[in-house]
Amino acid sequence: MNLEQLRGFVEVARLGHFTRASEHLHLAQPSLSRQISTLERELGAELFHRARGHIALTAAGETLLPRAQRMLAEADAIRDEMGELAGLRRGRVRLGAPPTLCISLVAEAISSFHSAHPGIDLHLTESGSRRLVEELAVGAVDIALITESDGPPPSGFSLTRMPLLTEELVVVSAATEPPVSSSASMTLHHLATLPLIALDETYELRATTDAAFRAEGLRPNHVLEGAEMDAVLRFVERGVGVAVVPAMVLLDRPALRSVRLTHPMMTRTVSLAHRADVTPAVAVAAIRRVIVATAAEVAGRDPAITSLL
Repeated sequence: MNLEQLRGFVEVARLGHFTRASEHLHLAQPSLSRQISTLERELGAELFHRARGHIALTAAGETLLPRAQRMLAEADAIRDEMGELAGLRRGRVRLGAPPTLCISLVAEAISSFHSAHPGIDLHLTESGSRRLVEELAVGAVDIALITESDGPPPSGFSLTRMPLLTEELVVVSAATEPPVSSSASMTLHHLATLPLIALDETYELRATTDAAFRAEGLRPNHVLEGAEMDAVLRFVERGVGVAVVPAMVLLDRPALRSVRLTHPMMTRTVSLAHRADVTPAVAVAAIRRVIVATAAEVAGRDPAITSLL
């Protein structure tokens, strides 16, 4: 048994497909199939039920999967730590974060970290919180910023979370246009009368906003749906409509103005997470400290953001 075999097994289990797994591993499919077959012979058990167009884990595969994930995560941590003994002059950090944080908190944290440790290779995975928890489970990312609406982690591993801050969802509009409210806040009923730019449905923020409208028996006035966060903010800047976004995305964006949303007020908690059963490598611990410090600093800039540190 070797790490290459285990990595191939985990990828096939994760993707449910030999071809996609071989593409992700940059490995020819016959080579991947041989790795899995060799692993099965060494273990004396079949790991997958193979059917045309469908791959499923056997009972033996279900037993092996969480152990293989832990072994691969520990191997990656050992490799990174061995490369960091010179004192953070080299190493690797795989950070995950939702798109709404990549354009705010993460951008500032990475800038600070790279200035202090330019020799560390940084890899950013931009995805929703639920997906990032799955990436932590299989060791695809070392550490991740997640929102607290992600639900329980997959079975087979424990997650350590550090709550960093809470932020309100606010209504943003173009600074060049007349204010959308005569006060510093507005109700959801008022928002329903305004032209609204809605995020793509893959965003948890979109689901939260839609649920709030349904709870109040309101129908939003969508003028555009399905955009990514960067595009939403650009459309708002050009006066196409307003949008509901986390307060943090407004930092350093003078072309936008915000109004706090009340009745109901909607908030989200941002936490820093990593696997509890894997000791963070030196570089991972270093970026963790930078993210924590950056979150505390960001929370002091806007009354709609509250530090939990």
